[in-house]
Formats: sequence, structure tokens, C-alpha cells
Amino acid sequence: MRRQRPTLIAVSTLIAITLTTAAPTPANAAPPDQVTALTAHQADGYTTLAWQPVDGATDYQIERTPVDANGTPTGAPTIVGIWRPNRQINQQAPTFADAGYNPGDTFQWRVRARNGTTEQPYSDPVTATTTAPWGNPTTPGEQLRTGWETTHAAQYTSDTDEYAYTAAIDALSDRVRVVELGRTVQNRPINMMVIGHPTPATTPEAVAATAPVAINCNVHGNEPGDREACLIMARQLAFSTDPRITDLLSHTTVLIVPTINGDGRANNTRGNSTGQDLNRDYSLIRQPETTAYIKMVRDYRPVAGYDGHEFGNSRAGDLPMLPPRHQNVAQPIFDQSQDMIEGHMYAKGAEAGWWACPYGCEGGGNVGLSEETILRNTLGLKNVTNSLLELRSSGGQTRPDEGNTANNRRRKTYSALWTFHQFLDYHRADRADILKARSEAIESQAGNTGRLVFRGSRPIPAHPAPHPGDSPPPLDAPPADLILDNPPCAYKLTDAQYNGARTDGPGGVGTTVAQRIAAHGWNVITIGDDHYVPLNQPERGLIPLLLDGKGVEKLTDGERVYPTLTGRRNGPLAVTGFTCADDATINGPVTVRAGAALVTTATTISGPLTATGAAGVLLADSTINGPARIATTDTISIIDATIAGPVDLSGNTTGTDAPVLAGTTIRGPLNCTGNDPTPTNLGITNTVHGPRTTQCAAL
Repeated sequence: MRRQRPTLIAVSTLIAITLTTAAPTPANAAPPDQVTALTAHQADGYTTLAWQPVDGATDYQIERTPVDANGTPTGAPTIVGIWRPNRQINQQAPTFADAGYNPGDTFQWRVRARNGTTEQPYSDPVTATTTAPWGNPTTPGEQLRTGWETTHAAQYTSDTDEYAYTAAIDALSDRVRVVELGRTVQNRPINMMVIGHPTPATTPEAVAATAPVAINCNVHGNEPGDREACLIMARQLAFSTDPRITDLLSHTTVLIVPTINGDGRANNTRGNSTGQDLNRDYSLIRQPETTAYIKMVRDYRPVAGYDGHEFGNSRAGDLPMLPPRHQNVAQPIFDQSQDMIEGHMYAKGAEAGWWACPYGCEGGGNVGLSEETILRNTLGLKNVTNSLLELRSSGGQTRPDEGNTANNRRRKTYSALWTFHQFLDYHRADRADILKARSEAIESQAGNTGRLVFRGSRPIPAHPAPHPGDSPPPLDAPPADLILDNPPCAYKLTDAQYNGARTDGPGGVGTTVAQRIAAHGWNVITIGDDHYVPLNQPERGLIPLLLDGKGVEKLTDGERVYPTLTGRRNGPLAVTGFTCADDATINGPVTVRAGAALVTTATTISGPLTATGAAGVLLADSTINGPARIATTDTISIIDATIAGPVDLSGNTTGTDAPVLAGTTIRGPLNCTGNDPTPTNLGITNTVHGPRTTQCAAL
């Protein structure tokens, strides 16, 4: 059972750079309802104010006054924040993250309680200089600044400024490599920063071995707050000597995509240059921008992710978040994502003064549902622990001083910066749990058990009010006609469906279904003119959404193929054509003939398994009581299997999809030679009771 996180939290010293406390007053001098023990912790772009609660207070007002170096006011005092009980999980230790000011300026803060509309006396003031933008202005690399920073948030960083800034980071830091994932419709580069310590791994497969994390910063062009945070954080990760940063980067690789929608950002539009909302295209990948990102997920295999947005609901929290809710997402991934949000972000938000809540929050409406086209759901269906992040667009009632555009922009960006750093901390602390959830998800998905849902969300339970999670998004239960209780073994596509021209891309020209399946990284078995997509593979929950006739946003109507072999079979078996075995027992040797394919789930073979020149061998949750030899075969996947004998994979050429051998127990030697590409374990270790040689030595 996943551990329960504590709800009584002390203010973290990790986020605090300086601490200022109100001057003491004589004993018994404070009025009974006056806030006491006010402190101010300084961090990047915000100040955490904390105080002793006042009995009976219904909320608190936070006042900020600009002052000079001598503490003399240089402007009028302003109410900048309203603390309400539902902003944090522990009302016994109130905190508020004040943000929106120009970092580096000096202020005085006071806090007062209110009982209903009755205002109580202000606390004694605290005065402090806020933290200047990160990086010594005279140190190479650290001195870099974005266009947003140099204009004090008056302007967002332009596309050309972004390219120059990220190129400079790449040139000045050994920790960073900028790679181009693709191009937008209007031919802007889609760049990704690959960040590790002391240097990042040099190939996607090597990066995947580090259990990387991915941050998608700007999918909606008119929601750029997260993008600015990503650019600032990239500089911090590239040049900081803080032991926390170097430790983080020594244990993972951080993948930052600042601007997937460069055309939308340049034109300040939600969609790309065709008008397509890219966050409704990650499964269908009709656009080059989403295709580039999904190929990145396929190749770099991030184990956790965040997706940055902004939210127009002024009654929401500072930081609405949401896990992948689609009911086809494996339970361990949903649970781990919820733990990241409610177990970590709610708790750390209560320390720092940020208000995280479920996307939707109070007055959120019909949002946060199960569309598989949305990145948080697509990633969940790809077994990635992840969350949506929404920055509340307007100040709303709890941040009344955001009529100034720069104040609003700074609060949003620095709240995102806090979130992304907390995301990295969560991965560092919970890496083992994240990897365990991923392994369990991949194995359960490959087992192809349980119903399939074509639309429908997992519920987000409400917490008793007042609580950040007291207003969850709608239930979104799946309707009966979008549930398939008897899942098929595979989908069969005709060559016209698989390779036929499409018109659903930019300019009426779309990539083929074959190209999109390859971008997703699914195994396909081709026999003659037919193309089979088995469900006993890691993304089982996503495949039917695109290939089944019930799919709400599908690519094509594939033919369901059900198991052809079940129950007990005695004697040798020669596999011809496409054979699917489910819950079968085969007592005898199995030979997969040239050009044929064998797909198994929950099946036991008592005898040797041999395949030479086969179209495919995909085994999941199955047992072979004997040796297994697979040679010159086109598609290979062995997940969560037990093989009582030696295993030999030799001379297999599998195109862009490496042979998979993951989570399998082998009682005998494992030999892999001459395979192209080299076999992979998807980051899930195999147990081998014998020597592992050549290409499988690290599996």
C-alpha cells in the first residue's frame, strides 16, 4: 500500500533563502485577535508569509508596501492576498505565497485576520528584500536572461530570443544538449533541452535508461506563463552549483520542451497555425507538433511528466492540477500521479503558500475529462506518471492586486517555476515508486485483461471542506455503449486502412495510419496484405481508442480478432497464419513457421518454442517450460513471461521497433546476437538464472 503522507507540515528550509521575523512586542501588548509571529521566507519570485492562526478567523488579508533600503515607504500599502481555509491541507499553520512583485525589490508585509467582514488589527510588520532573478550577472551562463526577465514581464520571450537563449545555454554548459524534435507547420524548430550531470546521456536509449522526466511548457500559444518558467529553470539546472541541483541531475535526465507550439506562440493563439488545438491531438497526431512530441516519448521514454497551461477560472486555486483520468490508464499510474499531486504538491504547497487544487476547482465547470487526445491522458495511457498544470489566468478574489499585467504574469510564471522544481524533487524522492508503478502498469497492460472503456474518467474523490481538494472535477462515468467487456486479441487492418492516403493533416495532407502507429511505437505484425496490431503490449489501453469502431476519436475501424486457441491442446503445434492463444495450455513443442505469427496471453507451453523467419512472436503473462529460440523474425515482444530453459534471440531485424524482453524470468542462459535494433527491456529488469551475453548482457 502506498504510504500516507503527513498533513502537519513545517515550513521547508529547502525553499527559503532568507527569513525575516516581525520584531517582538512587549508581553501581553498584542490585541487578542491580532496576527502574531509573522515571518517572510524569500525564494525565486515569491515570498512565503507564515503566521500564528487567530481563533475564529474566517480569512486573512495580506498587505504589502514598497519600501526603500531604510524601510521608508515608497508607495501605498496594498492588499495583495486573501488567505482562505481551503487553500491548504493544514489550516493550523497558515501560509501565503506572495508573488507578482519585481524580484529584488524591498517590501514590508502585514497580515490581519477577519471574522466575517470584521477586520482585526494588523500584525507587526516584517520587512525584507526579495530574491533577485537567479544567476550572478557577472558569471558566464548565469548572466543569461530571457526577454521576459529583461523587460520585467512587460513582454514575453520571442521565438528568436528563445532560440538564442537556449543555444547560449547549450554552448556554455556541459550539462545541456539542445536537440530538434521536429518542425512546426510554419517551419519553426521544436527544440528540447536534454539536461543531466555532469553531462546528459548521448542517445535516446541511454537517456531512457536514466528514468527521465519531461516538461511540456507551452502547447497553447496564448498560455505562455509555464514557458517562461521553463526557460528560467533551464538556466538554473545548467549552471547552479547547489548540491540539490547536481544531485537531481545525477539521478535522472530532465527533458524540457519550451515551445511545442511555436506558431501559436508567435501569433498568440491557442491553436497552431492551422487552428488545431494541439492538446486535442496527442493520440491522433495529425499535426507535426504533436507527432514530434509523441515520437520523443517513444524514444526517450520519460517516466514522469508535467504539461503546462493557464486556466481562466478566477475562483480556482493558484495551481490547478489533474492526473490522467481515462479509465484505460493502468491503476498504478493513476495512483502514482494522484500521489504526486495530493501527497506531494498539496503538502509542499501548504509549506510554501501556493494553492494547488484539482483542475476545475470551485466553479470549474465541465473540464478535466477523459479525452485520450489530451496529453495528460495520452501520457497516462503510455504508462507515464504525470499531471496537468494550470496557472490561474487572473488574480481573482484571493489575489486582488493583479490589475497590473506584469504582476499577473510574474505570479503565474514563478508559481510554475515552483511547481516544476517540486516535480523534480518528487521524482528524486519517489523514483523507486514511480518505476514500480510503471513496471506494474506495463505488465498489466500487456496481459490484456479487463474491460476496455472508450470514454470515461476515474473519479477524483472530494476531501471534506475546507481542503484544496474539496471541489473535484465531474465524475464522467463511461456510458454503457462505450464499454467493451470482451477485449479482442488484436485489430486487423487492411492495407488500404494501414497505408492509404489521408486528408486529416495540415493542408489536407495527413500521414498514414502506419506512420502514426510507428510514431506511437506499437508492434505491428504483417502477414500478406493484412496488418495486425496485438493488444498484448504496453499501450493496450490506447490502441483500441484509435483502431476500434467504438472509438470516439479514432483513426480507422479495425477488425477485432479474438483468440483462436484456448483451453488445452496436446501434441506439437505448428503455427501458420496469425494465431492468438489466450488462457491456453499447449503440451508439446511449438514451431512458428516462416511468415506466421504467435500472440499469447496467460498461456503455458510445455515444450520448446522455435521461430525462424516468423512475422512475429509476442508473449505476455505466459510460461514456456522449455527453451526458446527466435531467429530472423520481424516483430518480437516478451513481457512478464517465465521461460524454463535457455533463450536465444539471433539475427532478428525488427525495423524501428527493438525486440522487447522485459520483466521476464529465464531459468537458463540468455543469448542475443546480430539483432537490429538491439533488444530493450523498456527499463524493466529481467531475472536471468544463467549468463547473459552480447546484446542482452545489460537486460
